[in-house]
Amino acid sequence: MTSPQRRRPTRHWSAISESGSLKGIRLMLAIHDRFGARAYQGVLFFVGLYYWLRRPIARRASKEYQRRLKTFCPSVSLPRMATVRHFTTFGTAILDKVLALYGRIGPESIHIEQRETLRAAIDAGRGGIIVVTHLGSHEVCQALGRLRRDLKMSVVMHTQHAQRFNSLFADIDRPIPVEMIEVSDMGPATAQRLQARVAEGGFVVIAADREPIEAGARRRWIDFLGQKAPFPEGAFWLAMLLRCPLYLLVCARQGQAHHVHFESLGDAGGLSRRERDAWMQETMAHFVTRLEYFCCRYPLQWFNFYPFWQSEKPNARPPR
Repeated sequence: MTSPQRRRPTRHWSAISESGSLKGIRLMLAIHDRFGARAYQGVLFFVGLYYWLRRPIARRASKEYQRRLKTFCPSVSLPRMATVRHFTTFGTAILDKVLALYGRIGPESIHIEQRETLRAAIDAGRGGIIVVTHLGSHEVCQALGRLRRDLKMSVVMHTQHAQRFNSLFADIDRPIPVEMIEVSDMGPATAQRLQARVAEGGFVVIAADREPIEAGARRRWIDFLGQKAPFPEGAFWLAMLLRCPLYLLVCARQGQAHHVHFESLGDAGGLSRRERDAWMQETMAHFVTRLEYFCCRYPLQWFNFYPFWQSEKPNARPPR
């Protein structure tokens, strides 16, 4: 009798090493600057193929995502060699991030599909939490700072996972005032900084589509593309603690244009304690539904190259 097949152990996304070298990123940027976008895309195909061959975890994750996406949304059209194209699309997104953070993407190439929602959120002066995802390049939205100098942001992110990439921007002036906060440094002092940012009418930006780094962090298992997956509660709890509005921001490339989607997910300003859990469940489910929509609309621009659905579900949720 044959022994049962062992399941490959799951690695947490934060344990997967950063891809690429700083010299490689600078070289690709030089190719773009010297020879243009077409040459960059030509070289990028071979770079993407190289990482497709060298990164089996990312390759398997891309295949699983695309399989689930096609089952969930059969009308989605994927190109030939779709997993390789997924890698090269990520390379294009990296270029967009670099150009945006260097202030080289002009507002004229950015199309805001909910312009009134964004304008109202800034003009209201209440600030809020902006939930982002790993779909597209939300850094492109920093180009909006040239139009709205009163737009201020604090970005909460796991910077230790991308130190080489982030070192490119250590000495530059960003298009808008952006405070970078390491997610592992979230303590009372950081909470006060975030509260102050919202109180002055600014926004706290935090990703909500990756499993939390801390083993005991709150998460909820929500249906995503046909199967339950773990989503962190952090951004939604922060909105409740700060009693502020919650928004979703997605910026995806379509041709040579960048399409910005800015939507309201809810307002935690007037919630009572007994309403919190129901609001959390409803709001997180709505967020995941919107993420599914954008995955169907921009199928190769969700860049979670790790086993998103394969984490073991805990027997019980952490105490509240």
